[in-house]
Amino acid sequence: MPAEDNTGASPVRDDRVLPVTRAVAFAIVPFLVVAFAVLYPYPPDTGRLFAWAIRPAMSAMVLGSAYLGGAYFFVRAGRAAAWHTVKGGFVPVGVFASLMGIATVLHWGLFSHRHVAFWLWAFLYFTTPVLIFAVWIANRRYGSVPQPGEALLPRIAVWVIAGAGVLALVMGVVLFAGAASAPGWWPWHLSPLTARVLGAIFCLGVAGIGAPLDRRWSSARIPVQVAGVMLVLILAAGIRAGGEFDPHNALTWILAAGFTGVTAALAGLYVRMERQP
Repeated sequence: MPAEDNTGASPVRDDRVLPVTRAVAFAIVPFLVVAFAVLYPYPPDTGRLFAWAIRPAMSAMVLGSAYLGGAYFFVRAGRAAAWHTVKGGFVPVGVFASLMGIATVLHWGLFSHRHVAFWLWAFLYFTTPVLIFAVWIANRRYGSVPQPGEALLPRIAVWVIAGAGVLALVMGVVLFAGAASAPGWWPWHLSPLTARVLGAIFCLGVAGIGAPLDRRWSSARIPVQVAGVMLVLILAAGIRAGGEFDPHNALTWILAAGFTGVTAALAGLYVRMERQP
Protein backbone atom coordinates (compact mmCIF):
# COMPACT_ATOMS: atom_id res chain seq x y z
CA MET A 1 0.00 0.00 0.00
CA PRO A 2 1.26 3.55 -0.73
CA ALA A 3 2.74 5.26 2.29
CA GLU A 4 0.66 8.16 3.59
CA ASP A 5 1.43 11.15 5.76
CA ASN A 6 0.39 11.25 9.43
CA THR A 7 -3.10 12.50 8.50
CA GLY A 8 -3.70 9.51 6.26
CA ALA A 9 -4.87 11.88 3.51
CA SER A 10 -2.07 11.98 0.99
CA PRO A 11 0.92 9.88 -0.07
CA VAL A 12 4.41 10.63 1.16
CA ARG A 13 6.37 12.48 -1.51
CA ASP A 14 9.31 10.08 -1.34
CA ASP A 15 10.07 10.27 -5.10
CA ARG A 16 9.43 6.57 -5.62
CA VAL A 17 8.92 5.07 -9.07
CA LEU A 18 5.85 2.84 -8.88
CA PRO A 19 6.11 -0.80 -10.03
CA VAL A 20 3.39 -0.18 -12.63
CA THR A 21 5.44 2.69 -14.06
CA ARG A 22 8.47 0.41 -14.39
CA ALA A 23 6.36 -2.34 -15.95
CA VAL A 24 4.85 -0.03 -18.58
CA ALA A 25 8.27 1.45 -19.39
CA PHE A 26 9.96 -1.90 -19.88
CA ALA A 27 7.00 -3.26 -21.90
CA ILE A 28 7.30 -0.45 -24.46
CA VAL A 29 11.06 -0.78 -25.03
CA PRO A 30 11.04 -3.86 -27.34
CA PHE A 31 8.53 -2.26 -29.73
CA LEU A 32 10.70 0.83 -30.08
CA VAL A 33 13.97 -1.07 -30.52
CA VAL A 34 12.52 -3.31 -33.24
CA ALA A 35 11.04 -0.31 -35.07
CA PHE A 36 14.38 1.51 -34.94
CA ALA A 37 16.17 -1.58 -36.23
CA VAL A 38 13.95 -1.50 -39.32
CA LEU A 39 13.57 2.22 -39.98
CA TYR A 40 17.05 3.57 -39.47
CA PRO A 41 19.37 0.98 -41.04
CA TYR A 42 16.97 -0.13 -43.81
CA PRO A 43 14.70 2.78 -44.79
CA PRO A 44 14.20 1.56 -48.41
CA ASP A 45 12.67 -1.68 -47.09
CA THR A 46 9.86 -0.16 -45.01
CA GLY A 47 7.24 -1.35 -47.49
CA ARG A 48 8.29 -4.95 -46.83
CA LEU A 49 9.28 -4.76 -43.15
CA PHE A 50 7.17 -2.03 -41.58
CA ALA A 51 3.55 -0.98 -41.06
CA TRP A 52 3.56 1.09 -44.25
CA ALA A 53 5.98 2.17 -46.96
CA ILE A 54 7.68 5.37 -45.80
CA ARG A 55 9.19 7.53 -48.52
CA PRO A 56 11.71 9.07 -48.73
CA ALA A 57 14.40 7.59 -46.50
CA MET A 58 14.80 10.76 -44.43
CA SER A 59 11.28 10.48 -43.04
CA ALA A 60 11.86 6.87 -42.03
CA MET A 61 15.17 7.67 -40.34
CA VAL A 62 13.74 10.63 -38.41
CA LEU A 63 11.02 8.37 -37.04
CA GLY A 64 13.64 5.73 -36.24
CA SER A 65 15.67 8.36 -34.37
CA ALA A 66 12.66 9.22 -32.23
CA TYR A 67 12.11 5.54 -31.48
CA LEU A 68 15.66 4.95 -30.28
CA GLY A 69 15.50 8.08 -28.14
CA GLY A 70 12.23 6.77 -26.72
CA ALA A 71 13.72 3.34 -26.05
CA TYR A 72 16.59 4.92 -24.14
CA PHE A 73 14.15 7.02 -22.12
CA PHE A 74 11.98 4.06 -21.14
CA VAL A 75 15.00 1.97 -20.13
CA ARG A 76 16.08 4.79 -17.86
CA ALA A 77 12.52 5.23 -16.56
CA GLY A 78 12.25 1.55 -15.77
CA ARG A 79 15.50 1.61 -13.83
CA ALA A 80 15.13 5.07 -12.25
CA ALA A 81 15.72 5.43 -8.52
CA ALA A 82 13.76 8.71 -8.32
CA TRP A 83 10.59 9.78 -10.12
CA HIS A 84 11.67 13.38 -10.64
CA THR A 85 14.58 12.25 -12.83
CA VAL A 86 12.22 10.87 -15.50
CA LYS A 87 8.91 12.64 -14.91
CA GLY A 88 9.57 15.19 -17.65
CA GLY A 89 9.38 12.62 -20.43
CA PHE A 90 5.95 11.11 -19.83
CA VAL A 91 3.69 13.96 -20.99
CA PRO A 92 5.66 14.53 -24.23
CA VAL A 93 5.54 10.81 -25.02
CA GLY A 94 1.83 10.75 -24.24
CA VAL A 95 1.23 13.67 -26.62
CA PHE A 96 3.34 12.01 -29.32
CA ALA A 97 1.56 8.66 -28.98
CA SER A 98 -1.86 10.31 -29.02
CA LEU A 99 -1.07 12.18 -32.23
CA MET A 100 0.29 9.02 -33.82
CA GLY A 101 -2.93 7.22 -32.95
CA ILE A 102 -4.98 10.01 -34.52
CA ALA A 103 -2.79 9.94 -37.65
CA THR A 104 -3.32 6.17 -37.89
CA VAL A 105 -7.10 6.60 -37.89
CA LEU A 106 -7.00 9.50 -40.37
CA HIS A 107 -4.83 7.56 -42.84
CA TRP A 108 -6.07 4.03 -42.10
CA GLY A 109 -6.18 2.98 -45.75
CA LEU A 110 -2.48 3.71 -46.33
CA PHE A 111 -1.24 1.05 -43.92
CA SER A 112 -0.31 -2.54 -44.77
CA HIS A 113 -3.19 -4.22 -42.94
CA ARG A 114 -1.96 -7.73 -43.73
CA HIS A 115 1.42 -7.11 -42.14
CA VAL A 116 1.94 -8.05 -38.50
CA ALA A 117 3.92 -4.82 -38.09
CA PHE A 118 0.75 -2.82 -38.70
CA TRP A 119 -1.18 -4.59 -35.96
CA LEU A 120 1.70 -4.09 -33.56
CA TRP A 121 1.72 -0.43 -34.58
CA ALA A 122 -2.04 -0.10 -34.04
CA PHE A 123 -1.89 -1.91 -30.69
CA LEU A 124 0.92 0.36 -29.53
CA TYR A 125 -0.74 3.65 -30.46
CA PHE A 126 -4.24 2.72 -29.33
CA THR A 127 -3.03 1.67 -25.87
CA THR A 128 0.13 3.65 -25.10
CA PRO A 129 -1.48 7.10 -24.69
CA VAL A 130 -3.83 5.76 -22.00
CA LEU A 131 -1.06 3.84 -20.21
CA ILE A 132 1.44 6.69 -20.31
CA PHE A 133 -0.94 9.32 -18.96
CA ALA A 134 -2.31 6.88 -16.38
CA VAL A 135 1.10 6.06 -14.87
CA TRP A 136 2.11 9.72 -14.99
CA ILE A 137 -1.01 10.71 -13.03
CA ALA A 138 -0.48 7.87 -10.55
CA ASN A 139 3.23 8.47 -10.01
CA ARG A 140 3.35 12.27 -9.93
CA ARG A 141 1.74 12.30 -6.47
CA TYR A 142 4.97 10.90 -5.06
CA GLY A 143 7.31 13.38 -6.72
CA SER A 144 9.74 15.26 -4.51
CA VAL A 145 10.32 19.00 -4.37
CA PRO A 146 13.77 20.59 -4.86
CA GLN A 147 16.01 20.46 -1.82
CA PRO A 148 18.61 23.04 -0.72
CA GLY A 149 21.97 22.49 -2.36
CA GLU A 150 20.74 20.71 -5.48
CA ALA A 151 22.37 21.76 -8.74
CA LEU A 152 20.05 24.05 -10.70
CA LEU A 153 20.03 24.93 -14.36
CA PRO A 154 20.97 28.56 -15.09
CA ARG A 155 17.87 30.69 -15.56
CA ILE A 156 18.93 31.72 -19.05
CA ALA A 157 19.31 28.05 -20.03
CA VAL A 158 15.88 27.26 -18.62
CA TRP A 159 14.16 29.92 -20.69
CA VAL A 160 16.12 29.08 -23.84
CA ILE A 161 15.08 25.43 -23.44
CA ALA A 162 11.47 26.49 -22.87
CA GLY A 163 11.57 28.76 -25.92
CA ALA A 164 12.97 25.96 -28.09
CA GLY A 165 10.20 23.71 -26.79
CA VAL A 166 7.56 26.25 -27.79
CA LEU A 167 9.06 26.56 -31.28
CA ALA A 168 9.13 22.78 -31.69
CA LEU A 169 5.53 22.50 -30.52
CA VAL A 170 4.37 25.22 -32.93
CA MET A 171 6.16 23.48 -35.80
CA GLY A 172 4.59 20.18 -34.79
CA VAL A 173 1.09 21.65 -34.70
CA VAL A 174 1.58 23.33 -38.08
CA LEU A 175 2.76 20.08 -39.66
CA PHE A 176 0.04 17.97 -38.09
CA ALA A 177 -2.87 20.35 -38.72
CA GLY A 178 -1.63 21.52 -42.13
CA ALA A 179 -0.49 18.14 -43.42
CA ALA A 180 -2.09 18.68 -46.83
CA SER A 181 -0.01 21.79 -47.53
CA ALA A 182 3.28 20.63 -45.95
CA PRO A 183 4.64 18.99 -49.14
CA GLY A 184 4.72 22.43 -50.75
CA TRP A 185 7.13 24.04 -48.32
CA TRP A 186 9.03 21.31 -46.47
CA PRO A 187 12.70 20.68 -47.46
CA TRP A 188 12.12 17.05 -48.43
CA HIS A 189 9.09 15.29 -49.83
CA LEU A 190 6.25 14.66 -47.39
CA SER A 191 2.94 12.93 -47.81
CA PRO A 192 0.06 14.01 -45.55
CA LEU A 193 0.73 10.94 -43.38
CA THR A 194 4.47 11.53 -43.02
CA ALA A 195 3.77 15.22 -42.38
CA ARG A 196 1.59 14.25 -39.42
CA VAL A 197 4.15 11.75 -38.16
CA LEU A 198 6.84 14.41 -38.35
CA GLY A 199 4.51 16.85 -36.59
CA ALA A 200 4.03 14.36 -33.76
CA ILE A 201 7.82 14.06 -33.41
CA PHE A 202 8.24 17.84 -33.18
CA CYS A 203 5.56 17.89 -30.47
CA LEU A 204 7.99 16.00 -28.25
CA GLY A 205 9.34 19.51 -27.69
CA VAL A 206 6.66 19.79 -25.00
CA ALA A 207 9.40 18.41 -22.73
CA GLY A 208 11.30 21.69 -22.94
CA ILE A 209 8.30 23.81 -22.02
CA GLY A 210 8.27 22.29 -18.55
CA ALA A 211 11.85 23.33 -17.77
CA PRO A 212 10.88 26.47 -15.76
CA LEU A 213 8.71 24.33 -13.46
CA ASP A 214 11.67 22.32 -12.15
CA ARG A 215 15.19 23.74 -12.58
CA ARG A 216 16.97 20.77 -11.02
CA TRP A 217 19.73 19.36 -13.20
CA SER A 218 18.79 15.91 -11.93
CA SER A 219 15.35 16.46 -13.50
CA ALA A 220 16.82 17.63 -16.81
CA ARG A 221 19.74 15.21 -17.21
CA ILE A 222 17.87 12.26 -18.75
CA PRO A 223 15.65 14.39 -21.04
CA VAL A 224 18.80 16.14 -22.29
CA GLN A 225 20.42 12.75 -22.94
CA VAL A 226 17.34 11.59 -24.85
CA ALA A 227 17.32 14.77 -26.94
CA GLY A 228 21.02 14.26 -27.65
CA VAL A 229 20.45 10.73 -28.92
CA MET A 230 17.67 11.85 -31.23
CA LEU A 231 19.47 14.94 -32.54
CA VAL A 232 22.71 13.13 -33.33
CA LEU A 233 20.83 10.41 -35.20
CA ILE A 234 18.78 12.97 -37.13
CA LEU A 235 21.90 14.91 -38.12
CA ALA A 236 23.54 11.67 -39.28
CA ALA A 237 20.39 10.82 -41.23
CA GLY A 238 20.51 14.23 -42.89
CA ILE A 239 24.05 13.54 -44.10
CA ARG A 240 23.10 10.08 -45.28
CA ALA A 241 19.99 11.31 -47.15
CA GLY A 242 21.47 14.63 -48.29
CA GLY A 243 20.30 14.11 -51.87
CA GLU A 244 16.66 14.15 -50.76
CA PHE A 245 16.78 17.79 -49.62
CA ASP A 246 15.89 20.77 -51.78
CA PRO A 247 19.01 22.98 -51.69
CA HIS A 248 17.00 25.95 -52.95
CA ASN A 249 14.60 25.81 -50.01
CA ALA A 250 15.75 28.18 -47.25
CA LEU A 251 14.20 25.88 -44.65
CA THR A 252 16.77 23.22 -45.58
CA TRP A 253 19.56 25.40 -44.24
CA ILE A 254 17.54 26.77 -41.34
CA LEU A 255 16.83 23.25 -40.11
CA ALA A 256 20.43 22.17 -40.62
CA ALA A 257 21.75 25.14 -38.66
CA GLY A 258 19.07 24.84 -36.02
CA PHE A 259 19.56 21.14 -35.32
CA THR A 260 23.33 21.54 -35.29
CA GLY A 261 23.17 24.55 -32.97
CA VAL A 262 20.75 22.90 -30.54
CA THR A 263 22.91 19.76 -30.42
CA ALA A 264 26.04 21.78 -29.69
CA ALA A 265 24.25 23.89 -27.07
CA LEU A 266 22.88 20.84 -25.26
CA ALA A 267 26.32 19.21 -25.30
CA GLY A 268 27.87 22.34 -23.82
CA LEU A 269 25.18 22.58 -21.15
CA TYR A 270 25.59 18.91 -20.27
CA VAL A 271 29.35 19.21 -19.82
CA ARG A 272 28.97 22.36 -17.73
CA MET A 273 26.34 20.88 -15.42
CA GLU A 274 28.15 17.56 -14.99
CA ARG A 275 31.25 19.44 -13.79
CA GLN A 276 29.32 21.05 -10.95
CA PRO A 277 29.40 19.44 -7.51
